[in-house]
Amino acid sequence: MADLRLRDRDAILTHEGLIFRVLGYSHPPDGYICDIEYAPSEVFRSDNPKAVRSDGRRVFYKFFGDEGWRFILEKYPHHMLNYEPLGKKVMGVRRENIAEVRKPGERLRRIVESSLNDELIHALREVLRIVVEDQGLPLEGFGVFGSLLHGFYNPKFSDIDIVVYGRSNLEEVRRTLRDLYSDKSSFFTNEFADDSPVRGKFWRFKNLSPEEFIWHQRRKMIYAVFHDRFSGRRIKVEFEPVKAWHEISAECHDINKIVWRGWVKATVKVVNDEEAPFMPSIYYVEPVEIIEGPKTDNILRIVSYLEEFRMQCWRDEIAYVEGNLEEVEAKWGNFYQVTLTYGPRYNEQTLKVLKADNNV
Repeated sequence: MADLRLRDRDAILTHEGLIFRVLGYSHPPDGYICDIEYAPSEVFRSDNPKAVRSDGRRVFYKFFGDEGWRFILEKYPHHMLNYEPLGKKVMGVRRENIAEVRKPGERLRRIVESSLNDELIHALREVLRIVVEDQGLPLEGFGVFGSLLHGFYNPKFSDIDIVVYGRSNLEEVRRTLRDLYSDKSSFFTNEFADDSPVRGKFWRFKNLSPEEFIWHQRRKMIYAVFHDRFSGRRIKVEFEPVKAWHEISAECHDINKIVWRGWVKATVKVVNDEEAPFMPSIYYVEPVEIIEGPKTDNILRIVSYLEEFRMQCWRDEIAYVEGNLEEVEAKWGNFYQVTLTYGPRYNEQTLKVLKADNNV
């Protein structure tokens, strides 16, 4: 697998049966930075009823929050890779430990070309017809992830998870969904139209309230509910942005070193949001005020590996950020960034809008 080319949301299965998702687009030469998604019941069990998955032969459990990161550190530390710029290990899979690769686009085309037509597949076909085909978008610009990718979906209970490749496809999908949400005769609503997604649930973030979370998620437009007439179900549909191949650049070759400088609380102005939809989400910013932590006027960007903070802010908005301040030594000069990621103080990290752009 020396010439294997992977990108965000591609899936890696290891020889132990662990299922990882490739995270981002810059990787060390010996493997891929990943986030673990599922583990077979032989090695991991969860008390969360939402975590159970089965392909009819084996039972898997999904990881939530930072529990996967803690699981790998404790049980499978060989799935931590040396990442030279950071000078430390990050979660990932070495090339020699890859047993199988699953790609969202290939899986979607197999589904579409197959004779499968259970309740969930029927709904998937309808969603694709309305959001993709009727808008003249190419099917090659889309894929599936989650349980649909791995074949352990439940036709009566699973959600629909769709990958959207490329900025232009994403912009068209968001525009289409915005129109569908505002049309009461359509079969689509915004999942975050009210607080039902978080109502009654344990809330782990310390500096982002459930109300703030709902507000931010609602305007992203990529979280839908499809009201399926065929099954009578309300099916959640997520549209996950992933870069097209021509949009990927190998930034890791420009970074020499990243050094942690402390914990910072700051307000910033977003000056470029082009990388906000992708993983990691990158926001180029101008610092407004350092509220607490090391003082610097050279914070150039925010880098988030947490999905909650993807598409969180838009250009010209004033935002509050709290997280890890890092000094970056790049070939073209040194600068600071605030990084939101798995690790200590996970629940204290935040990125949220203070002053919104009402035109977004």
